[in-house]
Amino acid sequence: MSENNVFSKTITATELKKNLGKYLDYVNENNEVVITKNGEKAVRMTPYLSDYDRYYLMQVKEQALDYQYGGKKVSYEEFMDISEKSELRMEYIDGEIILLGSPTVEHQEISGFLHIIFSQFLKGKKCKVFYAPFDVHFFKPEIKDPDVCQPDLLIACDIEENVNAKGRYMGTPTLVVEILSPSTRSKDMVKKLNTYMLSGVEEFWVVDPIQKTIMIYDFQDLQIESCAIYKNDEVAVSQAFDGLAAPLAEVFV
Repeated sequence: MSENNVFSKTITATELKKNLGKYLDYVNENNEVVITKNGEKAVRMTPYLSDYDRYYLMQVKEQALDYQYGGKKVSYEEFMDISEKSELRMEYIDGEIILLGSPTVEHQEISGFLHIIFSQFLKGKKCKVFYAPFDVHFFKPEIKDPDVCQPDLLIACDIEENVNAKGRYMGTPTLVVEILSPSTRSKDMVKKLNTYMLSGVEEFWVVDPIQKTIMIYDFQDLQIESCAIYKNDEVAVSQAFDGLAAPLAEVFV
């Protein structure tokens, strides 16, 4: 007997032919019948499900499969196949799938404000600003498979020449922004710092809503060239884009 008090009975195909009505009644009582042929299980008879019930069960099954991927080590090809079939947001760092949670209201407010600042600064310029969810493939030296991340914000200046036939951006952003949350703090501060630095990103903004700070890393030759921390009423200033600045008093309202 199963956890849902559903009984299962195994019979042969011959028995089914002789007592079809009997076993149909048995299944209609919310039980199941497994039919064997030549000693092997061949068919399972279960109670009828409406289209709605079938859809609901499929959704539950798909979500269960989605959530089992978190923390799983897979190949790059496997990750791309999984992510294209899933509705969940996920990243791929050092061969591991990382599931992303829903952002908070504060996270979205900060992201929205920075997007406005970046958009206004870039108006009329070649570079463009994008916000998550937006997959970016980060290629590190001597490593075949890229990391696939969804920075909260990014500025890319190589869009025109780096969009593939599927419409995916395959270039390297000049600047990326990550807004920390309790669940992503260590990943963003360690793993993503390493990914962005080694893939050729020039500048990395780490926005901390709890400490109300913005830390800006400038990279050169795949190493940290400088790091500045802005707090209180200071203005965070970009080194990669002359004139791009964000007043912290307005970022953390």
